Amino acid sequence: MKFIIQKDHLVQSVQDVMKAVSSRTTIPILTGIKIVATREGVTLTGSDSDISIESFIPAEEDGSEIVEVKQSGSIVLQARFFSEIVKKLPSDSVEIEVENQLSTIIRSGRAEFNLNGLDANEYPQLPQIEENNVFKISTDLLKNMIRQTVFAVSTSETRPILTGVNWKVENSELTCIATDSHRLALRKAMVKTEIQDTYNVVIPGKSLNELSKILDDNTELVDIVITENQVLFKTKHLLFYSRLLDGNYPDTSRLIPNESKTEVIVSTKLFLQAIDRASLLAKEGRNNVVKLSTMPDNIIEVSSNSPEIGKVIEELQSETIEGEELKISFSAKYMMDALKALEGTEIRVSFTGAMRPFLIRTLHDESILQLILPVRTF
Repeated sequence: MKFIIQKDHLVQSVQDVMKAVSSRTTIPILTGIKIVATREGVTLTGSDSDISIESFIPAEEDGSEIVEVKQSGSIVLQARFFSEIVKKLPSDSVEIEVENQLSTIIRSGRAEFNLNGLDANEYPQLPQIEENNVFKISTDLLKNMIRQTVFAVSTSETRPILTGVNWKVENSELTCIATDSHRLALRKAMVKTEIQDTYNVVIPGKSLNELSKILDDNTELVDIVITENQVLFKTKHLLFYSRLLDGNYPDTSRLIPNESKTEVIVSTKLFLQAIDRASLLAKEGRNNVVKLSTMPDNIIEVSSNSPEIGKVIEELQSETIEGEELKISFSAKYMMDALKALEGTEIRVSFTGAMRPFLIRTLHDESILQLILPVRTF
């Protein structure tokens, strides 16, 4: 194998596939990056058997040559060393050549590295996915939907299914739901699809986080293919595979209250800043709990009390407060996470009592909601 490639394209591809390479794998060859050169271009693959990422660098794009393949072939190189070497090479072009016995030479400018490679035939095959049932979603919308839900997944392995995001596709609508049983994030969007099937799968939160980092901020469409135990996200030059979590996701629709006893409309930014300030004294101890009380004249009081440190009280003018008077306590972190996920200058918070879950939504958007369980402090 021998090819000459533009360094910036190589660096970008290596960074993308590195997101799937884990140093803690039971299969030694998976600590490497697989490189395959053909006449069409160069393909890099990284995998930890949960996530697999394949990045393709075409021989030429928009009329300019990116890769010159002199001899096709394949090799697996140690990911940690290869990625560091590539980043620090002196020249804009890199020559990679595999000699006999899998010894690999990397030349750039006046620098020359020699790495011992592994046989690419021993690298596990990526899942073969039949691309019959594809739905499409624009990259920026997909990134948004991940951002607005994935933070609410559970970080505890006691219920592994909750470490993932539940994706449901029905009637051309995608619904993403994440919960750690103390809070819930939900986001819906219409998707382009030819398929009539309905899907209900759980994608690991870790996979979605990594996917979101790799995707560019643009409006190009991502193809998504779901099978029994894998999901594939496909962009122009990138394939991102993730295994799905086994098991049934709990029915969360029962958690979402239909009616409310107290409704508050308030500026998202001012509310977020007030909660942030109140949480300064609530960092220690009981889960950074903040109290909210409704007062006459549409005033909301946000307070926090730490016996050892001190207390903080702040009054906030809201647009409207309707319904019963309310005193409620909740985690400041959960509330701040939820507010950051919402898009809109004003939010509506719907309470159904001091010990019942409450909903946070933007005023004119039904496609996204956040739910938080209060904390008992009274």
